Amino acid sequence: MLLYLLEKEFKQFFRNSFLPRFALMFPIVAIVVFPLAANFEIKNIGISIVDNDRSEPSRRLAEKALSSGYFTLTGDARSYGEAMALVEGGKADIVLEIPAGFGRDLERGGTARVMISANTVNGMRGGLGSSYLAGIIADFNAETLRESGKLAGVRATGTGVIAPSGYEAVAFSPLFRYNPLMKYTVYMVPAIMCMILTMLAGFLPALNIVGEKEKGTIEQMNVTPVRRGAFILSKLIPYWVLGFVALTITFVVAWLAYSLVSLGGYALVYLFASVFVLAMSGFGLVLSNYAKTLQQAMFMMFFFIITFVLISGLYTPINGMPSWARALSALSPLRYMIESLRAIFLKGSGFWELRWRFLALLAFAAFFNGWAVLSYRKRE
Repeated sequence: MLLYLLEKEFKQFFRNSFLPRFALMFPIVAIVVFPLAANFEIKNIGISIVDNDRSEPSRRLAEKALSSGYFTLTGDARSYGEAMALVEGGKADIVLEIPAGFGRDLERGGTARVMISANTVNGMRGGLGSSYLAGIIADFNAETLRESGKLAGVRATGTGVIAPSGYEAVAFSPLFRYNPLMKYTVYMVPAIMCMILTMLAGFLPALNIVGEKEKGTIEQMNVTPVRRGAFILSKLIPYWVLGFVALTITFVVAWLAYSLVSLGGYALVYLFASVFVLAMSGFGLVLSNYAKTLQQAMFMMFFFIITFVLISGLYTPINGMPSWARALSALSPLRYMIESLRAIFLKGSGFWELRWRFLALLAFAAFFNGWAVLSYRKRE
């Protein structure tokens, strides 16, 4: 009986003019576009430089800031008031004011001061912009001291670490593990793969069942000898297959677009994906049992997807959340799947290192599917 039901579902799927195209294009577009759009690297920070000194050192400092790649000059401000007007108008994010006498103070060996004013409505952008600019100024200061001979015998490493004569320079070479180029897109790709699985193999079959309710065809199935287990499986299996096909497509696209391959292999990814899909499809079935219309199901799924995503660590590290949010994140299956995919892809982690996350996904799968079976009543 299950084979006939599966044949019906696959035929209906391929007869649909939208779903096959969506299943093919969605993973491609998601992997290519989403990691670039959901990029938290802070660049193109609008800066307004107020140079009250107009000297050679002040011009060098301004050029060094603009050539760093982090800042974009926005407008020409001749005073601090004009620069702040640009900030208030949303054209600039940060103001660097170089006071008069800046070059003279440097030549005399005194203390030359500059002022950084940052727009911290967006705290991350303002804070990181100030940190970038402070680092650039510190590097400029070191270069100036070295060129003026104030630091005779100074040895500088490639990282710009310097020490005065009479002190031993501390040289270090940072080793960036797992993401050597520090690309945020590489960090996001495994998480986007998890979201694709959630949408295609987790919630689409549940929406399909609610659609059957709305059309009234599920009532016809309820009076047939078809067992409820076979009926549910016939709705789930085609979308599981679709989810794994889409996952395979994302592997190819990630390799072509970002040169990203799984350091831990792909067999372990499929193993975790199979349990994750079982958990999320079970959760979708729970919602479908309580939803009477497609609109109700979509609203409920939207609410839970947003909640799961925000507490899963997809965008922000879980360790940076408040204690209550960290505790709440333990209830999100997406957290364990995203952490597992990132560890497998970027670190090459094996099953033993990820065993507790795997057991957590198994627990979610057992709980949600048990709830789905208990809450579904097939009327004879």
